[in-house]
Amino acid sequence: MKNELEISPFSIDEKEYVKKAALLLESAFPDSYKGRGIDEVMECLYEDRVAFKATKDGEFLGFVSALEAYKPYGWELHPLVVADNARRMGIGQKLVEALEKELSEKGVLTIFLGTDDERFATSLSEGDLFENLYEKMAKVRNYKEHPYEFYEKIGYQIVGVIPNANGWNKPDIIMAKNIAKNGERYD
Repeated sequence: MKNELEISPFSIDEKEYVKKAALLLESAFPDSYKGRGIDEVMECLYEDRVAFKATKDGEFLGFVSALEAYKPYGWELHPLVVADNARRMGIGQKLVEALEKELSEKGVLTIFLGTDDERFATSLSEGDLFENLYEKMAKVRNYKEHPYEFYEKIGYQIVGVIPNANGWNKPDIIMAKNIAKNGERYD
């Protein structure tokens, strides 16, 4: 069908999409991936990872990947990237939903992620986070469209902050979501 968004598994064998993903990653996160986009994308597509891509009429619009961090129940979402011209269209949410569904079926209980505040986009970049951290986390404000609000809208919550993770007053905001299948317990 023409003009329909497709969310599908992303494979290392899809060479053209791998190149496009690398360019997209470098463009979206130049401070982190400039010149290393292809290496990062290849790592995201290793066999032990789970990854999905978004395409529409053959155009590559974005991807998401996750890796096992706490065997076997906790996985890290890393990264999620959507092309500038495709943002605010629900693509990021659909990518994350596909990832959550796949991981939930594998018995994963929790997905977590770090969403860096390298550009002083939240109130968490103000002052010393080693003072009254929990109060500051509870009263976090978004100044410059920081993605933590996107993740909150799709069910993630702030579970921690790593102060100065990216430099002075540039924290990493740690978020997580329970994805246990039907609320089941696996113990």
